[in-house]
Amino acid sequence: MKVVDGKLKVASENPRSLNPKGFQELKDKVTQLLPLLPVLEQYKADAKMILRLREEVRNLSLVLMAIQEEMGAYDYEELRQRVLLLETRLHSCMQKLGCGKLTGVSNPITVRASGSRFGSWMTDTMIPSSDNRVWSMDGYYKGRRVLEYRTMNDFMKGQNFVQHLLPHPWAGTGHVVYNGSLYYNKYQSNIIIKYHFRSRSVLVQRSLSGAGYNNTFPYSWGGSSDIDLMADENGLWAVYTTIPNAGNIVISRLEPQSLEVLQTWDTGFPKRSAGESFMICGTLYVTNSHLAGAKIYFAYYTNTSSYEYTDIPFHNQYSHISMMDYNPRERVLYTWNNGHQVLYNVTLFQVIKTSGD
Repeated sequence: MKVVDGKLKVASENPRSLNPKGFQELKDKVTQLLPLLPVLEQYKADAKMILRLREEVRNLSLVLMAIQEEMGAYDYEELRQRVLLLETRLHSCMQKLGCGKLTGVSNPITVRASGSRFGSWMTDTMIPSSDNRVWSMDGYYKGRRVLEYRTMNDFMKGQNFVQHLLPHPWAGTGHVVYNGSLYYNKYQSNIIIKYHFRSRSVLVQRSLSGAGYNNTFPYSWGGSSDIDLMADENGLWAVYTTIPNAGNIVISRLEPQSLEVLQTWDTGFPKRSAGESFMICGTLYVTNSHLAGAKIYFAYYTNTSSYEYTDIPFHNQYSHISMMDYNPRERVLYTWNNGHQVLYNVTLFQVIKTSGD
């Protein structure tokens, strides 16, 4: 739009400067802008909706404050219904926001300091889900103990948890919870295990063919981080490498029930040069280090099988990240940083889906 605006100004100030070729180029540029009109109109409509929702949230907050001061002054059930209705509308609004390209990462939010230097923690990544449980897995070597907290608030306080003792120990910190099951790499193997929390049983296990394990191709920090499992808006993924791929990062999309590999991409990026990685909307983002000064340095787009180098900084507050995963339900990054459990909000450049898409 800036290019077109500049050319129009030049043409209006000096019409003789616009030859037939220049006129055609200007016409083509304007034609390229035309599809943006309905998108911009949708943005305007959604912006108005968000303003209305924000006002309703503010009103509900005032009501809740009043209830705190004078319990029983309002009908609790009526208020609860209003909150549920608002949550539904907010969810509908969020669903209209399509996938996007990562453009920024917020300052870190430290949720808790617990465990050792290495570990992983997570909530369910399945969309949609009303599961509020939090899981914590301390360490990267031969662990079997998974702590399950009822809510994030319980996790912050270290209370109201149960323990799962896995039938097989894990390797690394690249675990993910997806639709009520834990997916993790079995110790000293390239086998992926699907463990169902409610039944406390292994539903399936499958070898990730050719994948390196036991510190053959880890991230830069080591820690048996050869196989990294993750989930995004498009489903379940495995990030790893093989000897035929010369140590470069490989991405495979997995079928969640059978763990069968559906499709694979070779990114060409050396895994040992990566600090950590995570998927957002089918794009793998890779950090250049696990230490202080790290930034998101590389992006691989599975939808086009292409890549680009990026420069997205983030504050590595505790200077040693051993786990970094995106949760598509909450649109945040979960990290384990030197014995601290930390969240980052992400900024995505999004195109809003219209009813005609």
